[in-house]
Amino acid sequence: MNIRSLFLEHLAQTSTAPVALHIVRAEGTYLIDADEKKYLDIIGGISVCNVGHGNKAVIDAIKKQSEAYLHIMVYGELIQTPQVAYAQMLTEHLPSSLQSVYFTNSGAEAVEGAIKLARRTTGRTDIIACQHSYHGSTTGALSLLGDEYWRNAFRPLMPGVWHYEYNSPELIEAINERTACVVIETVQAEAGVRLPEQDWMNRLRQKCDATGTLLVLDEIQCGFGRTGTLWGFEQYGIVPDILLLGKALGGGMPLGAFISSKERMMALTDNPVLGHITTFGGHPVSCAAGMAAFQYLLQEKIVESVASKSELWVSLLKHPKIKSVRSKGLLLAVALENAEAALHTLSRCKEEGLFSDWFLFAADCIRIAPPLTISEKEIREACAILLRCL
Repeated sequence: MNIRSLFLEHLAQTSTAPVALHIVRAEGTYLIDADEKKYLDIIGGISVCNVGHGNKAVIDAIKKQSEAYLHIMVYGELIQTPQVAYAQMLTEHLPSSLQSVYFTNSGAEAVEGAIKLARRTTGRTDIIACQHSYHGSTTGALSLLGDEYWRNAFRPLMPGVWHYEYNSPELIEAINERTACVVIETVQAEAGVRLPEQDWMNRLRQKCDATGTLLVLDEIQCGFGRTGTLWGFEQYGIVPDILLLGKALGGGMPLGAFISSKERMMALTDNPVLGHITTFGGHPVSCAAGMAAFQYLLQEKIVESVASKSELWVSLLKHPKIKSVRSKGLLLAVALENAEAALHTLSRCKEEGLFSDWFLFAADCIRIAPPLTISEKEIREACAILLRCL
């Protein structure tokens, strides 16, 4: 039996038509399959591989930590240098109110932790989220997810969650003294790169302050320089009460985090003790890898090139079949006529050695979220293939 058949038989599937490329290596901006065919990767593991595949600094950090120790005890009980060092480094690059880091295994788990933290510290239960938002597939995160097609099969979900349109005045009006938190993406990724309006963000922050509601910003996809600044919220002049990170946080290893003030986070330590606990969250190898990736991102000044690379993509993506290109840094949505056109084009691109995907709530769009290390030459190559396939 060949490996594709084994893949289909023994691995739980997430769709009836997986891409099913057999990738055996990944280097820089390329994936290489079992037949040695190279694919220019413009999706980067969905905003995970910000510093490229096989980054030497990350690999060296993984090797070094794996030789010291792997898992030794559940999170929070023993001092583990990779966790402490990475938490310190993250907080050095965040506002002073975001000084306490709780590492998890994934972005979805970070969402779950933030839900508990908001309800525990406010004594409230209601949560406001957005239509066409994506926060993960665990039950609590799925309750926040903003599309009934994806939620309906798993009801009943967590009660007390109310959904409103992103950028809508109705969302702000709905915030009141019963609202524990508002959870939004700083940039709506799965909606096809939808941006918040500056005035709306200002009014959202003000209404949360006025009602004692916590503002939770999900930067799981748009953090770590993806938007052209280290954190997306920097561009809007606001600071969240809880910040959610994942994907690029681990440098290619599984890692998530929710970050808040020390005072707020202490609520999880008492009444009950162990108010939030995880066995593998903040795994030492993941923290070592993530810290190495973060250091590389900063030392090589990669974020500084994101804006010009984004402009190059937009300037080259001109074609009668492209209806629009929405972008925020190196997160772009290329809108075509319909979902069928997008799927057909993606299939053609795969044949031509270009690897990408679509969006959950914008199936008519092709996703572009390459490693931030992608070169201008590779951008031109990717655009040429995409236009040819169109």
